[in-house]
Amino acid sequence: MGKDKIDILLIEDEPDLGEVFSRYLRYKGFTVIWESTAEGGWENFQRVSVKLLIIDIQLPDGNGFDLAQRMIASNPGQPVFFLTALHERNARLKGLSLGAVDYIAKPFDMDEILLKIRNLLKVASVSDKDALLQVELQIGNLRLNMERFTLDNGLQQVQKLTVREAELLHFLILNKNMLVSKKDLLLQFWGNTDFFNGKSLEVFISRLRKLLQMDRKLHIESIYGAGYILHEPI
Repeated sequence: MGKDKIDILLIEDEPDLGEVFSRYLRYKGFTVIWESTAEGGWENFQRVSVKLLIIDIQLPDGNGFDLAQRMIASNPGQPVFFLTALHERNARLKGLSLGAVDYIAKPFDMDEILLKIRNLLKVASVSDKDALLQVELQIGNLRLNMERFTLDNGLQQVQKLTVREAELLHFLILNKNMLVSKKDLLLQFWGNTDFFNGKSLEVFISRLRKLLQMDRKLHIESIYGAGYILHEPI
C-alpha cells in the first residue's frame, strides 16, 4: 500500500511561526504537516510521501542539517528548503552543499517564499500541461524523465535527480548548443540573482556535469561572466 502524499512537511520549532506559516500555506492550497521537532518530522517523513521539506536548522532535539541528510539518504532527490535565523555565510553554503534547493533566512516574506515553492512544485505537478508534453527528453545517449526525475543511458545505468537538477537539465536540453545566461537561470529558478543563489547554481551545474558523464560526448561549458552551454555534438 503506497504512502499518503502531501505537498509540504514543515519542521519548525517556533510555535507562532509554525502555526502562522502552516496556516498560510494551507490557505494557498497546499497540503501541509507541521512538526516542531526533528523526531516528529522524521516519523512523518517515514509515514507520508513529501514533495517538499522545509526544515529549520536549529531544532530542540537535533540539527536540521543532520535531519535533512538522513531524509535525503532515505529518499535520494528529495527537495529541501532550509529555514533558519542563522545568517553566517558558512552555514548557508553548508545547506546548499547538502543539496538544498534554497536557503531562507528569518525574518522572511511569506509571499516571496510562496513564489519559490510554487516554482519548484510546478515541475512535479501532473496538471502542468507543458511538463506533460515533454515528460522525456533525449540528449546524446541519455534520456531525462521528468515524471520520475531520472537520467538513464539505456544500458541499465540510471541516476536519480533532485527536482532542481531535473529542472535545470530540462532547461539546458531545450536550449542545447546555445548560451544560457546565468542571470536568466537565476531569475527563472531562484527568483533573484543574489550571491548565495549564484553559489547554489554553481553547485547544481557541477552536479549536472557529473551526471552527464554517462555520455562522455556531452559537456557543460562555463562562459565566464555570461553563462553556460550544454554541448551535444551534431
